[in-house]
Amino acid sequence: MRVLAIDCALDACAAAVLDSDAGSIIASETRAMVRGHAEALMPLIARVMSNAEVEFGELDRIAVTVGPGSFTGLRVGISAARGIALAARKPAIAVTTLAALAAPHIADDDTGAVVAAIDARHDHVYLQVFGPGGRTLLPPRVAPLREAVRAAATSGSARIVGSAAVLVARAWPRGELSPAKIDQRAAPDIAWVARLGAVSSDAEGPPKPLYLRAPDAQPQVAARLPRR
Repeated sequence: MRVLAIDCALDACAAAVLDSDAGSIIASETRAMVRGHAEALMPLIARVMSNAEVEFGELDRIAVTVGPGSFTGLRVGISAARGIALAARKPAIAVTTLAALAAPHIADDDTGAVVAAIDARHDHVYLQVFGPGGRTLLPPRVAPLREAVRAAATSGSARIVGSAAVLVARAWPRGELSPAKIDQRAAPDIAWVARLGAVSSDAEGPPKPLYLRAPDAQPQVAARLPRR
């Protein structure tokens, strides 16, 4: 199976082509960035596809991160994935950023807990807790930092990964087992987005954003002009 993976949900713009039958990434590129995903993504995908020497019609599916993450980045990535999937007549697969962050740690050792934590700003965290075997102990949610720390600490000496890993570790309750590992990273490894996309079901329909909360920017209702 050949999978094109796309990620611009957080602080990176990335794409990769996975050949799951060969068990390897054929080509990939990741650029760290906070803004500019819309301008960077399509040329980046074109370079990756060229380096992989794969035509879009030769892909089996397109995987894309659906959040939580940047509202703009999510829309850019999902729109690109759905457009390519439609043109190539291939399924588009949703992969959450939290699952992609946790995946390499679960693959390395699936006997313990993994906490995926993304900084949601304003003293809040996007959070998911995975237990033994990668099963979900706490589903994706946005929570105040203190509440997120309490939820994470109940899983024992967990490994914490994501942009909020240090925030969660610093607020860890006294008397609880300390985190086993802290992996502070701004975005998931695109190779793991591709691998999750290869094994995920394609029966859930087109990818949709997983926002978990309303955007910070809101329409100015009071400034609306009355309709005539």
